[in-house]
Amino acid sequence: MSNFILQSTDEKFYKSLGNTLYMTVLGTPLCLVAGLLLAVLLNQKVRAMPIFRTFFYLPSIVPLVASSMLWLWILNPQYGLLNNILQKLGLYQPNWLTDPRFTKPALLIMGVWGVGSIMIIFLAALQDVPRTLYEAAEIDGANALKRFFYITLPGISPAIFFQLIMGIINNFQYFTQAYLMIGSSTGGGLNVVSGGAENSLLFYALYLYQNAFNLFKMGKASAMAWILFVVVAVVTAVVFKTQDRWVSYGEE
Repeated sequence: MSNFILQSTDEKFYKSLGNTLYMTVLGTPLCLVAGLLLAVLLNQKVRAMPIFRTFFYLPSIVPLVASSMLWLWILNPQYGLLNNILQKLGLYQPNWLTDPRFTKPALLIMGVWGVGSIMIIFLAALQDVPRTLYEAAEIDGANALKRFFYITLPGISPAIFFQLIMGIINNFQYFTQAYLMIGSSTGGGLNVVSGGAENSLLFYALYLYQNAFNLFKMGKASAMAWILFVVVAVVTAVVFKTQDRWVSYGEE
């Protein structure tokens, strides 16, 4: 019990929880929207569409560590590709790896790049929506925007619900990208006990890992794991409770 009480006086505990909520609240819908928009675009009848689908899906099958290291190079403030492009456009070039204002947005950009797995599930769901509904709506005079909101979204709502649940669970366990970014920006190796600039990269799972395997505070780390389990269970239960209001299944 003392390990649970200890969390209430730990500022890093609240900081890590806040960073994780940031990634969950912003990263989950951002990736869902990006994946859905890509799926809608790749659902059009265009020549060589399989090539485009393959091109957009490939980033999601690249190992997470490899893709993270690639993005660390792209986001490097001195020689990174992204800042070089911003410089040529005459725009501000942030220090993505060490400026606390931009470290989490950099992770959001990395997350959007790998939405191929989300896109492919949405694409399968889109192809399962009956074409007769679109034809009937078009005859009734519904434009493309109305068809999207009143036919497409309800038709793929089970897929949205599934992706929402998985996104929430994955973002509450956010670890690898922040772990590698801290190791790259501090120059102290991957095992350094750090949360990045002003602890802006100290996510909950990372802080749990540091307590367990860097500081060897196994009791505290175990308490954090149970707290994470309860938080994820409560949040997913709340989302499940809302599905009756916006998720429509085919047989209903």
